Amino acid sequence: MCGITGAVGLKDIANVLFEGIRNLEYRGYDSCGVALMNRNSIIVKKNVGGVGDVYQKENILRHSTHLGIAHTRWATHGQVTRNNTHPFLSCDKNFAVIHNGIISNYQELKVRLQKEGHRFQSETDTEVIPHLLEKFYAKTGDLEASLIQTVKLLEGTFAIAFITSHQPDQIYCAKRESPLLLGIGDEVKFIGSDFNAFIDHTKNAVIIDDDEYAIVSKDGYIVKNLLTREEINKPITRMEWDSETSKKGGYPHYMLKEIYEQPQTVVNALEVEEKTVDRLVNMIHKSKSAHLVGVGTTYYVTLYGTYIFSALAGRYIPAISSDEFASLSPVDKDSFVLAASQSGETYDTISAIKYAQSRGAKTGAIVNVMGSTLSRLVDCPVLQGSGPEICVISTKAALAQMILLTRTALKLGLKNKKIARKTYDGFMKSLRSLPDIIEGILNERSGFIHRVAHNHRNVKNWLYLGRGVYYPIALESALKMKEVAYVHAEGMPCGFLKHGTLAMIDSDINSIVFIPPNSEKVLYESTLASVEEIRARNGFVLGIHFDEGNRNQGLFSEELILPPVPPVIAPLIQMVIAQLFAYFTATSLKRNVDKPRSLAKSVTVG
Repeated sequence: MCGITGAVGLKDIANVLFEGIRNLEYRGYDSCGVALMNRNSIIVKKNVGGVGDVYQKENILRHSTHLGIAHTRWATHGQVTRNNTHPFLSCDKNFAVIHNGIISNYQELKVRLQKEGHRFQSETDTEVIPHLLEKFYAKTGDLEASLIQTVKLLEGTFAIAFITSHQPDQIYCAKRESPLLLGIGDEVKFIGSDFNAFIDHTKNAVIIDDDEYAIVSKDGYIVKNLLTREEINKPITRMEWDSETSKKGGYPHYMLKEIYEQPQTVVNALEVEEKTVDRLVNMIHKSKSAHLVGVGTTYYVTLYGTYIFSALAGRYIPAISSDEFASLSPVDKDSFVLAASQSGETYDTISAIKYAQSRGAKTGAIVNVMGSTLSRLVDCPVLQGSGPEICVISTKAALAQMILLTRTALKLGLKNKKIARKTYDGFMKSLRSLPDIIEGILNERSGFIHRVAHNHRNVKNWLYLGRGVYYPIALESALKMKEVAYVHAEGMPCGFLKHGTLAMIDSDINSIVFIPPNSEKVLYESTLASVEEIRARNGFVLGIHFDEGNRNQGLFSEELILPPVPPVIAPLIQMVIAQLFAYFTATSLKRNVDKPRSLAKSVTVG
């Protein structure tokens, strides 16, 4: 949603703050700002635009300071304007606040504060916080008490950080259902929305839990319970990501870098310990009903899982979008719910898991971020090991989750006696061949994919069509085109064509059809029949299919031909092709690839 960071140390930290907020820019990039301590007063610099532009426009780096906080925004309350940009000051300018989340009762609080004489400069929900802090400090003279009284009035989700001239050597922060970490360096201590806020300086992190607050100074930190003010002994978590992994490494965009990292992503997913997968399998096996949940890309990942569990394990496990889970799912103590989330902080998915737990269900999650809320919330966390995914558009994380769902389905199929050990071994051998196949396709076919994307960059409408397990591939691939290229794209099952959609086929709509290997005879032939239906109406079809020699020549308007592969990995390869197609379409249209308009990486609000 938004990114927050802060630093306090022995040296000038203005540039450290810049690095931190730039590393968090994928969480929001409408505007950004900083609050810096200048002896006993606070300097606030902020503006609309990206981090680099704002720092240059406001000449922020000319200010030297030992303590400061910074924020990069993804607009929720109020338009993208300078006045709506964080940080926000109290009327007396003694408190500066940044915030990630949503204060749902801010209007009520704002009206009350205005009646008491407080003046507001923005349309945001966040601005009530510095005014509440000012109000309570005037009454108590106690900063911790003021923070606690403020938080007690806030409804909704938040990760809050503030600095104050009343204590110019400390950063105060608190959280409820929004991510917050401390970074523990030797000379500098940090706060951040995630590890990337301080990845260049330390790998040691302290994870702040809900209804906790922390006070951070150059000499150390203290974490306390918001309800009792009792100190909590928090362990230090060692994060193994390195700063170079989070940088572009010579690629023009993080999205392309992360697409090209997918061979290693698959290797990492295949190296997740067997005992972790076995624990997940046992929980599914013991449950009377099981469900998969995710939202956006991860919903399509879990829908893929529905097909895979059915095919490989003989178990129907429905996928439900996280935001609709409570309305649809009759979970109870005999249920198991498995979530997928890249960040582990997705609000709707966390809410779905909490709902399942409230009904007595066991829970699991496949997540990418160690120490994330979801990884700590569920009974059975599976860390997928994809490494940092910086681009707002998820590519490698989604593929890793599909690999882990496939591994789980195979193990469940073995346990259920749906497949024999020999069949299991053959499928695993196919999965282990996937990294080399993806690498070969990326190296050998990317130029051709670029040419096709460039030639069709001005197409306004795309249909993405697939049957069976290729249906969720079509949905996810269409989403990539929408997200990164801003082109209308609609994923659907091929069977929908003759139930209404054929009426839309004309020169203004192009179709992409995902063709299975011809070894899947029924699925292959029914998919080709759908291609024939479109072509019979003079519709354009880009066929993504596997090399068949000279069969079906002239059937497709244009084609992307892939090397023959085993059926279990075929849809995953086609998804990688579609990622590249969306990327090259976006670059041909000069889109902001890593930071698409109106989107943020980690959606931590509902």
